[in-house]
Amino acid sequence: MARFLAHLALLIVALVYGGNYLVAKGLMPNLIGPSGFIVLRVLGGGGLFWLVRAVIRYQRGTWERIDRSDVWRLFACGTTGVAANQLLFFNGLNVTSPVNASLIMTINPVLVLLISAAMLGTKITGRKMLGIAIGGAGAVALLILGAQQTNVHASWQGDLMILINATSYGFYLVLVKPLMVKYKPLTVISWVFLFGALWVLPIGAQQAWAIDWAAFEPQHWQGLAYVVLATTFMVYLLNIFALRHVQPTVVSIYIYLQPLLATGFSWWLSQTGGVDYTADLGWWTAACAAAIFAGVALVSLPVRRAK
Repeated sequence: MARFLAHLALLIVALVYGGNYLVAKGLMPNLIGPSGFIVLRVLGGGGLFWLVRAVIRYQRGTWERIDRSDVWRLFACGTTGVAANQLLFFNGLNVTSPVNASLIMTINPVLVLLISAAMLGTKITGRKMLGIAIGGAGAVALLILGAQQTNVHASWQGDLMILINATSYGFYLVLVKPLMVKYKPLTVISWVFLFGALWVLPIGAQQAWAIDWAAFEPQHWQGLAYVVLATTFMVYLLNIFALRHVQPTVVSIYIYLQPLLATGFSWWLSQTGGVDYTADLGWWTAACAAAIFAGVALVSLPVRRAK
């Protein structure tokens, strides 16, 4: 039963992420600037993490303390995993297609492997090296496609920001791993958001201050709540639950659903009178996506050993 619930949690995570591309894109930049959006996301999501910590502290009567030696690592995690990651993602999404953004984000496992090899000396097998080459070629080809063609919604500048965002998040995953072993995950993410806010607030304060709240209609409030509560807060808790019952490789497989869901949601939006974000799709984009998927599969999926 626990494994079934874990897979259900991962499916919900994929659905939420798939919808987030369209929900966030629909609010930017007319209602909320991308950097201002991150201010709301960090303050809202981070505040909820600290609120949950406060409730747990009230029940148990004590906080989980952080060693001084880990403060700088937490600061680095906040810089890469919250500030650079989220600011680049939303600013990139603001000027590119949700479909392209979701495709590029799937290359994250390839980037994590490269960063682990550079920082930790992780061994790269021949199969994984092939995956890095194929996946990287697909991502680069997608950027070149955006630079050479006149697209309706996609742009190479936005795609490049999404790729740098995925790289920053890869550094975060490598940096945060020892902290997740040493402390409770909720403790780590609370401090990561707090340190990330030190960067996000001065960068996005002007856009956040300029938000015209009077222009918000009910669907806009719903979209904002979706990004802050579902994408930022709920998804993290569901991922923690899933990782307790399934292997990380299983979690990584669900990343394939994000571009498929984002594309499906984009098509549905176009059929209901909304913006057609699938207008830039073609055989070349499909070939790039296939290369990225193949590369991630070669890097992420475990080798079956003969009995």
